[in-house]
Amino acid sequence: MADDLMINARVTIPAAELEFTATRASGPGGQHVNTSDTRVQLRWNVVASVALGEVPRQRVLAALASRLTTEGDLILACDTHRSQRRNRDEVAQRLAALVRQALVPPKPRRATRPTRASKEKRLDEKKQRAAVKRTRGRARGDE
Repeated sequence: MADDLMINARVTIPAAELEFTATRASGPGGQHVNTSDTRVQLRWNVVASVALGEVPRQRVLAALASRLTTEGDLILACDTHRSQRRNRDEVAQRLAALVRQALVPPKPRRATRPTRASKEKRLDEKKQRAAVKRTRGRARGDE
């Protein structure tokens, strides 16, 4: 019924791993919304997927951890269009975009040293703060 979902040149999710469910959309829309199952929900199990190798799987699991169920399912839904087919296409494109973004390796941090100006600025701010704290407290002398 559906084609495989191409994420990038190396990763393609087989159609058999994608579970689409159609339900009634909520909100206003009159008779059409109340009778048509146009809302589409997509479920994809990241943990059991054969589309990802071990390193990409760990990267996707880490990037999408807050969106996954305890079983490792990623669930997305779309009800913006009146057509089930358009909602299905859009939710598949959302999944592809999420996974594509999660697969991008993090940019390695290059260590840098603070500049002389930033060191001097920090020390000046420390001196000013120390002066403010020195002026606080009880008055010395007449008590």
